[in-house]
Amino acid sequence: MTKYLFEANYVGEGIKGLMREGGSKRRDALVDAVKSVGGSLDCFYYAFGHTDVLGVFDVPTPADAAALSLMINATGNVTVRLKPLMTPEDLDEAAKKTPTYRAPGQ
Repeated sequence: MTKYLFEANYVGEGIKGLMREGGSKRRDALVDAVKSVGGSLDCFYYAFGHTDVLGVFDVPTPADAAALSLMINATGNVTVRLKPLMTPEDLDEAAKKTPTYRAPGQ
């Protein structure tokens, strides 16, 4: 399973739907969506300012995360951004690798 940080904003009819349904029903809708791809919701928080909602979920594959993002963004009522999260051990493993790269202009 891979963990993803999500940040979302309600837009247009999504704001009206949130006001009508309330926060817990929208969280429950995300729980159901994440479960539908074999994942689970770790945490979910509302905020104000630049981001309306943020949290963390686990899903089995990057394709599952992409499917969720596409499905949610396609509604036009919510914009969601995902960031894959890495453990310190993941970073340890990455630091052991030596990819080759040529910087632009070199």
